Amino acid sequence: MIKKELIDRNPLRLLDSGSGKILDNGQMGVVVANAGIGKTSFLVQLALDSLLIGKNVLHISLDQSVKKVVLWYDEVYHNIKEIYNLGQSNELCETTLPHRFIMTFTSDRFTAQRLEDRLADLTEQGIFFPQVMLVDGLHFDDTIRETLSEIRLMARDHGFPVWFSAQNHREDAVDQDGVPSSISHVSDLFDIIIQLQPEGKDVNIVNLKGAMKTEGHLKLDPATFLVKQS
Repeated sequence: MIKKELIDRNPLRLLDSGSGKILDNGQMGVVVANAGIGKTSFLVQLALDSLLIGKNVLHISLDQSVKKVVLWYDEVYHNIKEIYNLGQSNELCETTLPHRFIMTFTSDRFTAQRLEDRLADLTEQGIFFPQVMLVDGLHFDDTIRETLSEIRLMARDHGFPVWFSAQNHREDAVDQDGVPSSISHVSDLFDIIIQLQPEGKDVNIVNLKGAMKTEGHLKLDPATFLVKQS
């Protein structure tokens, strides 16, 4: 019952196109924000949205340990349990844990080929078969286009969507669509671009490209970093 309620009442439903999905298989999306605004928490909630319907999620983290990533999930789970008054129930964790796999790289060792090799290790041994992939902590420098293009091909070959996080800075210029310069040089590779924009004590969730237009309707709770409907 809790599982169904979380799926039906998830504010992220406002982002999907009516197909029940925000990103289609083979597509890529990116969440961009200043440091400390809530990118990782937002990715974890995107992951949870898929985990609750039984999809296998591969969470790739650069420069963070598996333990640190697990703490992000635990924090989101804890805050959701508080909101829904679940007490000490472990239903949320028990439902989703079998469908989650965390993989870590250091930034200087991450390439699309190394990712493909480790993905092959998982699938060929029958360990884990991803249906959604998240990449958190990738540096969007001037050389990143080739890596992103290769990952896009990988996503199409394997038939899963991929979400990224990207950091921008307050002083970044924006293009005619409002996309910050930190990612504008590769914006054509993404089907959806979502920005977390601080405004006073609030953090607005703004669609810069793709997805349903929800400006003013979705925010991050500044206390918990959970997505909420305004």
